[in-house]
Parts: sequence; C-alpha cells; structure tokens
Amino acid sequence: MLDKMIIGRYVPANSLMHKMDPRAKLLLVFLFVCVVFLANNVVSYGLLAVFTILLISLSKIPLRYLYNGLKPIFFLIVFTFLLHILFTKEGELLFEYGWFEIYEGGLIQGFFISIRFTLLILVTSLLTLTTSPISITDGMEELLGPLKKWKMPVHELALMMSIALRFIPTLMEETEKIMKAQTARGVDFSSGPIKDRVKSIVPLLVPLFVSSFKRAEELATAMESRGYRGGEGRTKYRQLNWKTSDSLLMVSIGVLTFMLFLLRSE
Repeated sequence: MLDKMIIGRYVPANSLMHKMDPRAKLLLVFLFVCVVFLANNVVSYGLLAVFTILLISLSKIPLRYLYNGLKPIFFLIVFTFLLHILFTKEGELLFEYGWFEIYEGGLIQGFFISIRFTLLILVTSLLTLTTSPISITDGMEELLGPLKKWKMPVHELALMMSIALRFIPTLMEETEKIMKAQTARGVDFSSGPIKDRVKSIVPLLVPLFVSSFKRAEELATAMESRGYRGGEGRTKYRQLNWKTSDSLLMVSIGVLTFMLFLLRSE
C-alpha cells in the first residue's frame, strides 16, 4: 500500500490533525491553494515549505508514506520543470547547445512552479489522509449550508465530492490490475512509437470504464437498499465540534497570508 497514490486515502491515527474539525481542514486547503500563488521568491517559498512540514508533523503521517505516494506524479513535476526551461526565455543565458538554451528566468520559474505543485499536492493529500470520507461530506455540507437558501442540493453535492475522492485510489488500483493483466497478454505500454502506445491504451480504458460503471451501479443499489433518499430530513450521528485548535489553524493560515504579502517582491 505504501507505493500507491496517496490522494483520496484515509489513514487512521490519533494525531492533532486527525482530531481537527473537517471544516477547518477544508478551509485550510482552500486558503492554502489561494495563498500559494502569492509566493514569488526563495524566502516566501521557504516559508510555505516550513508551514507544510509543520502540518505533516502534526498529522503524524510517515514521510516514507508521503514520498512513495508522490512517486506517481514525479514525472508530471519533472515534465512541468522541463517545459519552463525550454520555453521561458527570460534573464541571462546560462547554457546553449544548438537549439537547446537554458535561461536563468526559465530555470528559476521552473523550480518555483515545481515546488508550488509539490506543496499543493502534499497539503491537499493531508486532507484526505487525516479525514474520513464521511467527515469530509459533513464538513462540505456545513460549509455550503448557506447555498440552501438558493435551493442548491448541498448534501448531494458534498456527497458526490466525497465519493469522487474516495474512489480515486480504488480506480488507481483497478488500473494497475488491468495493466498487469494486459501486460501478461502481450500488451506493451512502455516502449515503441507514440502511435502504438496510444493504441495500447484502448485495451486499458475499455475495461476500466466498464468496471467504473459497474461499481457505480453497485454503489447506487446499496444506497437505495439502505433507504437513502437525499439529504432532506436526514439526521447525523457524528456532530461537528469546532475547537480551539481549529481556530489556531485558521489564525496560522492568516498569519502565513500576511507574511507572504510582506515578502512578495515585485
């Protein structure tokens, strides 16, 4: 399990992050996604990294788990870094070999974007790692509660979001199983021309879609058999409780935002 994608997984533990109100953690992730774009220099990105490390330490999630969970997206991070190096022509020319040129601006921007992307993945992953799908649903429903005045199906929206998060790791495991089965039958996903690789994806997508629709139908049948009829008139066994630690978490993200504004360079 340690080498699987961490997004969408819940790891039971007795940490401070696990005990926090899901509404506080949802607000934290939303605000962090917004303020991370304020960073544009080494000091501000260093501050964001320290804040992220502090959250990881409060969650008591093993670093090895996070590292192995990030492996599936390392390629995307490196690819983003290389794109900025190739297409950003700003600053001093550092290296030139034929058509290949590396500029100082491209190197710095690629590095910053990669760090930003990594921090976003880590912080958003902490939400699902430390919060059960049921708690995420309750937290979303409470935060979106004011939209009920405009006849918005708040409960159904929150339920759909939490189900989507819940089934990300399930779909990843299903994809891996199908890939292994197709590889055993002679399908090659890793070599050959790009055209052949694209064609080899078809035997992967078709059974994945069939399996996904079957799983969705089984889930709908299970919900109906248990009497689910939407959010109208439903009661909750678990009551959300906003604590002092949740308020301190909001204060910390506020302080982080203020410091990023101060450190932001033109």
